[in-house]
Amino acid sequence: MFFEEKQNGLVYMRSDVIPFPHVFTTRYGGVSTGHLSSLNLIHGHGDRPENIRENFRRATALLGAGPNDCAVTNQVHRNTVRAVDERDRHESLSSVPYEADGIVTAIQGMPLFCFTADCVPILLCDPEAKVVGAVHAGWRSAAADIIKNAVTAMVELGAVPEQIRAAIGPAIGKCCFETDDDVPEAIEAWLEGDTEGLFERRSDGKTMVDLRGAAARRLLQLGLLPGHIDVSDECTFCSHDKYWSHRYTKGLRGGQGAGIVLPEERP
Repeated sequence: MFFEEKQNGLVYMRSDVIPFPHVFTTRYGGVSTGHLSSLNLIHGHGDRPENIRENFRRATALLGAGPNDCAVTNQVHRNTVRAVDERDRHESLSSVPYEADGIVTAIQGMPLFCFTADCVPILLCDPEAKVVGAVHAGWRSAAADIIKNAVTAMVELGAVPEQIRAAIGPAIGKCCFETDDDVPEAIEAWLEGDTEGLFERRSDGKTMVDLRGAAARRLLQLGLLPGHIDVSDECTFCSHDKYWSHRYTKGLRGGQGAGIVLPEERP
C-alpha cells in the first residue's frame, strides 16, 4: 500500500512493500516558482539551477544523503540498465556521462534516483541480497523490456526474483493515457499477449492503456511474487496539482523523482 508522508515541508509517497528508505516525491515542498512551482527536480525546463539544486538537496535529505551523494538515471526512453558504483556518484546538475533509464546497485549509502512526469517510476529491492534499483519506464522503454533488464542486472548482483520487492509509483493512469495503435501493439508483443484488462478500446479508434498494470504484469512474468508488488493508484494527469504531468501541461512542467537507498550496515 502507498501512503503519504510529510517532512520538512515536503510531501512524498512511500510503499510498505519496500523495507529500505525510499521516496516518490510530489510537487510540494520546493523553492521553484511560477509554472515550475515548487519541487522541480529536473533541468532543461527553464528552472534556475540554484532552485533545482536546493530542491534536490531537500529530496535527498529524506534518504539521509546529500545532493552530491547519489547516482541518477540519464533517461533517453530506451532499455539500458546500468549497475552503478562509487564512481557514479553524481554532483548535482553536472552532466551524466552515460545513458541509462534504469540503474541498480549493491553499494550501501548511495541513493539511486530516476525522474518522471507521467512515465512509470519503479523502485526495486532485494532485502536479503541487499540490491536496489530505480527504473524510468515510459511505454517505449517498457516495451523494449527495461524491466527485464533491471531484474537481470539485479540478479547479476546477487538478487533472486522471488525475493525482489517492487513499488510502481504514481504515473499517468489508464483513465488518461490515450494512445494510437502503436502503443497497445507494442505492449501486446512485449507481454506476449498477456494483456487482459490492460486496454480499453474507444469508439474513436483510440486506446486507453494501463501502463502501470503492464509493468506489474511483466514483473510477475519475471518471477516476482504478487505480494511483493505494490502499484500506486494515483494518476499524475488527474492529480496534476500534486504531480508533474507532461501531458496535462503540454510539456510546460518540471519533474518528480523516485529514490531508494541501500542503508549502511552498522558494526
